[in-house]
Amino acid sequence: MTLVKKTPTIQDVARFAEVSTATVSRALSSPERVSEQTRARISEAVRVTGYTPNQSARSLRQRTARTILVALPDIGNPFFSVILDAVEREAACRGYGVLVANRFPGDSSGLLMRDYFMSNRVDGLLLFDGSVDLEQLMMLTGDPMPVPLIVACEEIPDAPFHTVKTDNGYAAEQATRHLIALGHKRIGHVLGPQGNVLTGERQRGYARAMQVAGLEIKPEWLLQGGFAMEAGQVAAVHFMGLRDRPTAIFAANDESAIGFISGLRQRGLDCPGDVSVVGFDDLELAAHVWPPLTTMRQPRAALGRIAAGALIDLIEGERRDRVPMHMVLSSEMIVRGTTGRPPCPDGLGCGTVGAGCAIARHKAFPLRENALNEATALVP
Repeated sequence: MTLVKKTPTIQDVARFAEVSTATVSRALSSPERVSEQTRARISEAVRVTGYTPNQSARSLRQRTARTILVALPDIGNPFFSVILDAVEREAACRGYGVLVANRFPGDSSGLLMRDYFMSNRVDGLLLFDGSVDLEQLMMLTGDPMPVPLIVACEEIPDAPFHTVKTDNGYAAEQATRHLIALGHKRIGHVLGPQGNVLTGERQRGYARAMQVAGLEIKPEWLLQGGFAMEAGQVAAVHFMGLRDRPTAIFAANDESAIGFISGLRQRGLDCPGDVSVVGFDDLELAAHVWPPLTTMRQPRAALGRIAAGALIDLIEGERRDRVPMHMVLSSEMIVRGTTGRPPCPDGLGCGTVGAGCAIARHKAFPLRENALNEATALVP
C-alpha cells in the first residue's frame, strides 16, 4: 500500500508558528504589515513544513489578475481598432492581459462590470463609454471596493474620474476655421448623437469659430445626425431640402461625413465642387474614399497607450492621490480632397476660381482626369 504524503497547508504553518492563518497570509502577501519577529517565525515555519503558497489563489485573494477590462460602446466601430491595439501593446509591455466587453444599449453594464471585479477576473477598468450609469460606476469606485478606473475618449459630467481624451472643442474649432479660411461663409454642421458629450463639445467648437469670424449660424444648418454613415445620409436628405444651403459642412465624425458625401452624390451634387466637407477622427477609411476626406486626426494610438499606462499606474499604486487626473491630447488637421473654395457665384465665370469650377477640379485632381481622358481616347 502506497501512502500519499499530505501537502502542507497554511494551517500547518500557523500551528508551527503559533499564529493565526490570517497572520500567515498577511506575512506572505504584505510582509511590511507584520513585525520582524513574527515574519521570522513564519519564515521558519514555511521552511520546516515545506509549505508552498498557491500563487493562483494568492492572486485571487489580492485581486491581482493582471488583467484590465476595456468596456466599449460598440466593438464593431472602426474608431476603436487602433486604440485597442495600442492598449493591448502597452498592457503586454507591463505584464497585463486585456479583456474586452461590448456594451449594448439598455443593459445593466455597471452591474455586469461589477461582477468582473467581484469575481476577481480583472484589476482595473478602462471605460470608453460615457453613457454608463454614473450611480453604478460610483458603486465600483467607492468603498468597500475601490476599482481603478480611467475614462478614455469620453467624459462623464460631474464625475470624479481620471480621464484621457482629445480636446474635442478646440479640434472642432480648427476644422471650422479651415473652412472659413477657404472663403466659406455659410457653414453647416452635421451633429453627433443627441445627449452625447462629444456631440456637445464639437458643436460648441464649431459655434465658437463661427462667432469669432462674425458668421451667422442658421438653426436649419444644424443637421441632426449621429456617428454612423446612415446618419450622414439622412442629414444629406435634410440638407437638400434647405432653401439657403451651406457651401460647407463640418461633420461630427468621419463616418457621418462619408455618409453625407454619399447622400450628396446620390442627388447629383459634387464634393467639393458644390459642398466642402470636413470629418473628425481620421479613420483608416478616410484616406481611401474618393475624394480623400479632409478631417481632424485624433491621436488614437496615443490615447490607447496613455490610457492603459495610466490605468496600470493606478492598479500598481503609483498614483495614490484622490484628485482626478485629466489628460487632454491635441488633434491634427489633415487636409485632403473634400474641401476647397466655395463655388463660383453665378455670372462671375472663372474670375474667382473656386473648387466648383471644372478648371479648379482639374488642378486639384489632374492625374485622375487625365487618366479618364486617356481611357476615353482608347474607346473606338
